[in-house]
Amino acid sequence: MVDFELVEKLREKANISYEEAKAALEKTNGDILEAIINLEKENRIEAPKDGGYYNSKDSDHNTGNSAHYRDSKGDFRGADGTSFREMARRFFKWCGKLFSKGNRNSFDISKDGVKVMSIPVTVLVLLLLFIFWLTLPLIVIGLFFGYRYSFAGPDLGKETVNRTLDSVATAAENLKKEVKVNKNERADGENPNN
Repeated sequence: MVDFELVEKLREKANISYEEAKAALEKTNGDILEAIINLEKENRIEAPKDGGYYNSKDSDHNTGNSAHYRDSKGDFRGADGTSFREMARRFFKWCGKLFSKGNRNSFDISKDGVKVMSIPVTVLVLLLLFIFWLTLPLIVIGLFFGYRYSFAGPDLGKETVNRTLDSVATAAENLKKEVKVNKNERADGENPNN
């Protein structure tokens, strides 16, 4: 059974009588879009002149088979009405902002309080993404050789981030000292002159 609202919507969109609208909707189990297509095929209504497509996006009784549709220009649109072109533009704009932010901030490497190197965060991320098996071990090994790392810049040069990196460097130094002390104790214990 087809409800009155659907008949009214189809009647308005296709400019047909209530009886024709009801019959067309009953054939398609209440699918407005399918009813309009069938009416076009039967030449009972005229197809859009600009080559556009009908859709039932605003219909509460949409079957939900597809969250995408084509607009009158043939562009695919998402469920929220944005075109693929618009979504791609937004994505590239977001990537550009992220790239810009990565270039404004830097990853600083220092030893004994002297800055040895500073690289943009974008470069660090690319190194970690593509050659992480080399980059990550070098960063960890650098900690044991007394190198300290920090972020500088308007977005990442925050106190909490750098404090965390300092605590990691301090932990690496403590571990190095502990290993050195244990090694010396073992060497002293094996020495018969002591």
